[in-house]
Order: sequence, then C-alpha cells, then structure tokens
Amino acid sequence: MLYINEKFCKGCDICIDLCPKKVLGKSLGKAKILNEDQCISCGICENMCPDFAIHLRRDRE
Repeated sequence: MLYINEKFCKGCDICIDLCPKKVLGKSLGKAKILNEDQCISCGICENMCPDFAIHLRRDRE
C-alpha cells in the first residue's frame, strides 16, 4: 500500500519518472497515486524520493 505525504512532496517528478508500472502521476503540483492496483511494491519510489514523502507498506501474508 502506497502513502504520499503531500506536506513533504515538492513535486520533483522523480518517483513518477522511475515507477516501472506508471502507478504515480501528478495533481496540483504534487505526486499522486493513480493506479495502486498496478503497484508491484518494488520500492523505487520510496527509496528515491529526496523528501521522504512516499512510504510503501508491505503487508505480511
């Protein structure tokens, strides 16, 4: 499950550009989750965000 803290996001587009499944987009100058069901939980967005605005919660099965 993805979570974006809009207070931290500065709209740099790094997460959007690096997402292999194009889960993220932009709205009102901030990153936005568009297709969470397509997310493969790779963690690239979370790891590359310079503002620590994205968190990926990996649920245990």
